[in-house]
Amino acid sequence: MDLSNKVAVVTGSGRGLGLAYAKELARHGAAVVVNDVDAETAENAVATIESAGGRAVAVVAPVGSADTARRLVAAAVENYGRLDVMVTNAGILRDKVLWKMTDEDFDAVIDVHLKGTFTCVREAVVRFREQGAGGRVICIGSPAGQRGNFGQTNYSAAKAAIVGMVRTWAMELQRAAVTVNAVCPVAVTAMTETIPLFEPYIEQSKQTGELPALIRRDVGMGTPDDVAGLIAFLASDAAADITGQAISVGGDRLALWTHPQLTAETFHDGGFSAEDVAATWNDSLAGRLESVGEEFPEELTGK
Repeated sequence: MDLSNKVAVVTGSGRGLGLAYAKELARHGAAVVVNDVDAETAENAVATIESAGGRAVAVVAPVGSADTARRLVAAAVENYGRLDVMVTNAGILRDKVLWKMTDEDFDAVIDVHLKGTFTCVREAVVRFREQGAGGRVICIGSPAGQRGNFGQTNYSAAKAAIVGMVRTWAMELQRAAVTVNAVCPVAVTAMTETIPLFEPYIEQSKQTGELPALIRRDVGMGTPDDVAGLIAFLASDAAADITGQAISVGGDRLALWTHPQLTAETFHDGGFSAEDVAATWNDSLAGRLESVGEEFPEELTGK
């Protein structure tokens, strides 16, 4: 996992998962552009990386606009001469049920997660193509984007769309030797600590220093550091043949999400009227309906 000749941008890397990614990339030798909206947080992240012997600079700016994307890529080029890896991690939450979610709640999340991913990857890819030496794009998705999550219309929509963009970009950039993958992390962060289902286990872990096997293995949830290794791997030359994938990681579990597939089908000559659908539905499709939301072990949910 030698990344000593690589330069990476990690958006939203002042704390939490993003900081874990930046530290791990730097630990393997990459120079890192750290990004956060708070100057002190960003500078503290840079200091943490440098104190461990790494190289890092900070760009303080909110992700979303094309201007911020240009600043991030420019910082990599101006300080280290090139760009090799773009990790789009920046995100915010504005959780509310549909009938209470405002336009502002929706737009804010879409702007940071979805548009921010688009603008940063677009800017990075322009640089990759100019350099002519390939590149790595690692977009951060979420299980909420794969299966939905109560109260997260905006977040689930953004994360699902990110995986859709990843699949498209993987095709578009294959000839340029640029790999594009989505990572769907599951980790204990400030955003997950308050989820009632996990709260008692997380509180217990603060006393013991460990999460139980039920959480680490069966739920696949761990620490940000448990996720960071996958980011470094995907940034490395060892992952040159991996592209267009949605990869889940957390705790003791590493897994691949399937791409959507047709799970049941039926045919009717001349097409389907409403009556034809009604006549065939129960026999052909009703038994193959998909569940919604994440599914957790019975020991955790009590169901």
